[in-house]
Amino acid sequence: MPTLPDVFLTRPIAHRALHDGNVTRAENNMSAIEAAIAQGFGIEIDLQLSADGVAMVFHDYALDRLTEARGAFARCTAQELATLRFKTGETGIPSLHEVLELVNGRAPLLIEIKDQDGAMGSNIGPLEEATAAALSGYDGPVALMSFNPHSVVRMAELCPDLPRGITSSNWVGDVGPVPMARRAELCGIPDYDRTGACFISHQWDDLSSPRVADLKAQGAHILCWTVKSAQSEAQAREIAENITFEGYLPT
Repeated sequence: MPTLPDVFLTRPIAHRALHDGNVTRAENNMSAIEAAIAQGFGIEIDLQLSADGVAMVFHDYALDRLTEARGAFARCTAQELATLRFKTGETGIPSLHEVLELVNGRAPLLIEIKDQDGAMGSNIGPLEEATAAALSGYDGPVALMSFNPHSVVRMAELCPDLPRGITSSNWVGDVGPVPMARRAELCGIPDYDRTGACFISHQWDDLSSPRVADLKAQGAHILCWTVKSAQSEAQAREIAENITFEGYLPT
């Protein structure tokens, strides 16, 4: 089973890259990625699938919040997404391939594969395959994760040499269409062993969960998301080995 390289534990990780609250540098976009590299941070990015099967670097399932376009992300081709204008004034949602070319090993990349099933179920595959294709031959430090354990299992099959983990939380609050019964299952992080994971990235204000303590005692690396102040960072680091952050600069 691959292990998590030390660089993922020693460099704070910029959440959706080092954006500025989507004022001039949009999250998950090229200038935010360049800013994170310049500051020496790790980079967390999100992947969604274009209509023509390309792994694209974008968080939301809809275009409305970040771009001047409207509607579902998944209805647009990669070429269409590359021409969209962000509300920051930037143009173009990048593909994973383009981001990998830009980063070129200069920063560790923590890649979250967004759920494509809609309920954290088993209806996945195309995004995982597109991700593996883009990563083929890339030599820089990469770790893969997802809230959907089925996605993590598929990445274990496609990229067995890359470290993988589970993005986890207490599943309380706004979690979209995920059914209550499925939330209750995922809350206990039951798939850690079967996915061959070597880390979790857990909701920072739920790090005191007994399950997190159990996994840490078993040797799992504990990362966390999303820390937004130095005070919260100090609290999170009492348990977590590293943080994903936004809205301030860790020292």
